[in-house]
Amino acid sequence: MAKNTSGRGQRDLTVKVKTARGRKLSSTRWLQRQLNDPYVKRAQTEGYRGRAAFKIMEVDDKFRFLVPGARVVDLGCAPGGWCQIAVKRVNALGERSDKKVGRVLGVDLQEIEPLAGAEMHTLDFMIENADDQVKEWLGGKADVVMSDMAASSSGHKQTDHLRIISLCEAAAYFAFDVLEEGGTFVAKVLAGGAEGELQKLLKQKFLKVANVKPPSSRSDSSEKFVVATGFRG
Repeated sequence: MAKNTSGRGQRDLTVKVKTARGRKLSSTRWLQRQLNDPYVKRAQTEGYRGRAAFKIMEVDDKFRFLVPGARVVDLGCAPGGWCQIAVKRVNALGERSDKKVGRVLGVDLQEIEPLAGAEMHTLDFMIENADDQVKEWLGGKADVVMSDMAASSSGHKQTDHLRIISLCEAAAYFAFDVLEEGGTFVAKVLAGGAEGELQKLLKQKFLKVANVKPPSSRSDSSEKFVVATGFRG
């Protein structure tokens, strides 16, 4: 390794981003954070579609719901990072001949770039009969319903919290319609005080409900993930 001869010690390698004309300071900070985020760099190196892939990886390492043979529905799946992890872990490509082959179905409002081992569909899961459409595509019910969805930011913390809780509740009700008994529901929420009703609802429908903040979730973010296991049917 080359020696530092500047007399100042090791040089700070943090990438600095100048505020460009027309760019807000908040945008500059976001860009600088992205450029210096180790999970962003890992995602690029390892071929994942986003740093969020590590979040579902770490949550599954703890709760083990993405098992070979599982049928998975990923709501709001764009850009597809969660699906990438699910494809590997449920053996959707049949790469492990000694394990059951699973299914991964991703749905989103926007068209998603194809992903080997996953079935990507453009669908609003909140429209009437969306659950029936998903079950038709799957050929039955799902073992896992997961969601990393977040409503568009309004810039008002409490409003954004209420929006994502509402979205998570909608995902939960969808899960009640498509999950097999014993199934798992995983969703991102934002801590902020309004998630109590969601927790109460999930505890009525599942045997266990846990909350977790994976290591890859930024420390300055209020996001956490609710993991509900053992769907009562």
